Amino acid sequence: MTGGIGSTSDEQTRAPLSVNRNPPLATGGPRGGLAPRPPWRNVPGMIRSLRARLRLRHALLAPAVALVLLLLFLEAANPPAWAVRVGYVAAGAVVLAALLVPRYRLTRVATAAVVTSGVVSLVAGGLQDRAENTPGMTELLLLLCLGVRVVRQLRPGRATGLMAAVAAVVVLMPLRLQDWGDGRIEILLVALVLVMPLVVVLGLCLRLYDALRARQREAVLQAQRIEYSRDLHDFVAHHVTAIVARTRAARYTAESQSPEAIDAMLAEIEEAGSQALGSMRAMVSHLRDSGTPAGPGPAELSALRELTEEFSASGVPATLHIGSGLGPREVSARTAGVAHRVVREALTNARKYATGARHVGVAVDRAADSPNRLVVEITDDGVTAGGASGSGGGGGFGLMGLTERVAGVGGTLTSGPRERGGWRVRAELPLRIRDR
Repeated sequence: MTGGIGSTSDEQTRAPLSVNRNPPLATGGPRGGLAPRPPWRNVPGMIRSLRARLRLRHALLAPAVALVLLLLFLEAANPPAWAVRVGYVAAGAVVLAALLVPRYRLTRVATAAVVTSGVVSLVAGGLQDRAENTPGMTELLLLLCLGVRVVRQLRPGRATGLMAAVAAVVVLMPLRLQDWGDGRIEILLVALVLVMPLVVVLGLCLRLYDALRARQREAVLQAQRIEYSRDLHDFVAHHVTAIVARTRAARYTAESQSPEAIDAMLAEIEEAGSQALGSMRAMVSHLRDSGTPAGPGPAELSALRELTEEFSASGVPATLHIGSGLGPREVSARTAGVAHRVVREALTNARKYATGARHVGVAVDRAADSPNRLVVEITDDGVTAGGASGSGGGGGFGLMGLTERVAGVGGTLTSGPRERGGWRVRAELPLRIRDR
């Protein structure tokens, strides 16, 4: 087993700023090596996907509609009067249309269906020769389905009135039958009266189900918004803070530096700005491509070297120690990604608030008391005028979101002042996290 977090073997990383050509949020590999795609290149794929879904829906819906229309025509042969036969088909077709129209047209088409069906029932009931076998069972089933949809999708006021009209039309349908005095019309009427409350209950259950799904979908979207805000803070604040720090350094040393040195400082500022733009483009491209949060970060601990090198280039030397036996096989990609976020946030806060810091140390190793846990510790020796380290003076939403992120993978995050001055951020993570 390797040594604990207090190991003394450090890797000095004081090289000039490395060019990070792979923004952390870009997809396509552990280090995000693919450049963001222009959004218009995704339009043909989106159109093809939409057309495929529409073709599948139409392929499944067309046979069902054809079958229903066939049943309507067969039942229309039962009544002797041609006008009533046409009414059977017309009323059934309008009710079927009410089941297929978009939601915003449901009220008008459902009203037309109820009126048409009611008129057919009243006209057929007033004739001497009526249907002998069926009042239009296909139309009756369609009306019951329409009642379920009305209760499920319309606002309560409209749903109540339209459902009452549907119930009245359903109760009138036994009038279409020839009365032979054997009580079958009365039995059918009682059965329909008993069925209508069940239709209302089914519609209310589906309405509740839709509400719960909408609430779950909103919860998922809220979680995604929180994830996006964390990503924005992690990447944008990191790069922008580097730009501000280097700009201040350039202003304070402009008079005493040679033109070549000033040009080098401006080149570093330009590079930091380019990295910030690259991270923003990568995140926007990812949102347009998939609509899901990006991965937690690079998949290997070796990516931490770029962070410390970039931090050292801003003026304060940083050292990085990674314990032995912590390769990709021992440390899962999610653990490495969360560790990357912890180090990024701690270095960003150190750059912003650790006034007078002369050294920042980053140590990643197995926990001394648990070989299955990874400890990530970032320390600095900077202090503010009040005596507290600057890296803890402005953690704010960054440390809050980072604590939630670490807790989400089964780890812990602590931060506070050191006994000998400065500030320490310490995260303890499981070595292996099952990738989602």
